[in-house]
Amino acid sequence: MTGILTPDATSPQTFTDAAAAVEQLIKLYGQATKFLTDHFQKAMDDKPPATRIRAFYPEIRFTTTSYAQVDSRLSFGHVSSPGTFAATITRPELFEQYLIQQIGLLIENHGQPVTVGMSDTPIPVHFAVGSDVSISIPQDGAADFTLRDIFDVPDLSTTNDDIVNGTFTPVDGVGPLAPFTAQRVDYSLARLAHYTATDPDHFQCHVLFTNYQFYVTEFEEYARLMLRDPHSGYTSFVSTGNVEITDGDEPLPASVKTPQMPTYHLKRADGSGITLANIGVGPSNAKTATDHIAVLRPHAWLMVGHCAGLRNTQQLGDFVLAHAYLREDHVLDDDLPIWVPIPALAEIQIALEDAVEQVTQLEGYELKRIMRTGTVATIDNRNWELRDQSGPVQRLSQSRAIALDMESATIAANGYRFRVPYGTLLCVSDKPLHGELKLPGMASDFYKTQVARHLMIGIRAMEQLRDMPLERLHSRKLRSFDETAFL
Repeated sequence: MTGILTPDATSPQTFTDAAAAVEQLIKLYGQATKFLTDHFQKAMDDKPPATRIRAFYPEIRFTTTSYAQVDSRLSFGHVSSPGTFAATITRPELFEQYLIQQIGLLIENHGQPVTVGMSDTPIPVHFAVGSDVSISIPQDGAADFTLRDIFDVPDLSTTNDDIVNGTFTPVDGVGPLAPFTAQRVDYSLARLAHYTATDPDHFQCHVLFTNYQFYVTEFEEYARLMLRDPHSGYTSFVSTGNVEITDGDEPLPASVKTPQMPTYHLKRADGSGITLANIGVGPSNAKTATDHIAVLRPHAWLMVGHCAGLRNTQQLGDFVLAHAYLREDHVLDDDLPIWVPIPALAEIQIALEDAVEQVTQLEGYELKRIMRTGTVATIDNRNWELRDQSGPVQRLSQSRAIALDMESATIAANGYRFRVPYGTLLCVSDKPLHGELKLPGMASDFYKTQVARHLMIGIRAMEQLRDMPLERLHSRKLRSFDETAFL
């Protein structure tokens, strides 16, 4: 094999118009992926080429030499110091509005243009052809040639969380402009399609997580109600398998195969609708889901699941609004040290409490009868009750925890890590410390009523957050000393 075959070189261009810059990103990405797709298809149909085939991600680059302060009330849209900053970009058509917004703020705040050109990061062939359903990549050894001898494959050195974890080391003095590299984004987009059985294009800006199938049924009923209302602002409902309906009375075919984390989308034209993901049980699932959804840069995510009530004064069906988290889930300890506090976000807390009042028609002292605010403990052992309880119970008591689950702290911690506003409203489903274990037949009428209300509270909170200005929702509380300009 001799040499490397690449697309014709394209000179970098500068832009002071964000929409024009994104249009160029779309053009360059399309040319690169078409080049790879065409050559891959030819190699599969005919014979492998005698040269290596390579194409590169497009890149946006920005340079400023000024220390001038920008409006510091905004937590994004500007760099903190002079220098050169860059980001590789994938799927620019999927992120078009996000990119226009972020690039526009950068140009406006600094009064400097951005440069769009090709990066030196190869596009793995898996990601280039992944959106073409007519092409499948064979397993290693199934083709007549070794894939990595001809094409680039995913590279872990550019598929990691170094930027968001604060461990990124600039190369040649060029700092990061966005929280994720293109390969990291591509990896998560592929994982999302696999785990949720819906394409990333359907995901909305507001995400609800649950660990209970009942909420899926409630969510579909609400979606159908909204689609019957021409003034609701919602345009369609997407179920697993990318089945999409626009009529509230339209049937949904049953899924051929249930995915690991079935996900559903109540869409609005501008992407500001609501996505519901049933992530199942456990911190590993919670981390997996949030690791990948984070690359879509949602405006908020909330956990609306079930928990164990730890106080004797709680009843089954009571709500718990988390204002602190005891992290014993362990899945994020290497990415976000346990000594990092995960604060409650006022904007989310207020939206959730307001939503509880709206749905239950209770307020003030009466609201305290069915909802408590306090610490939620998240653990990684579902059957902790079967071991010596003295240690765990003592820690729970010392932390002042009022509820125990296996997902909430993980989701909140990953929200903190990825700069995605987060919150938690749980529903008490058992009280293991007081003899009320999660067993069949124990649900009271009150509990059933509260569960039906629970999802609606999450939806109402999201609708309230949707109307909040982005600069208020994406506050500085989630930003560190040296942040990327892009949200």
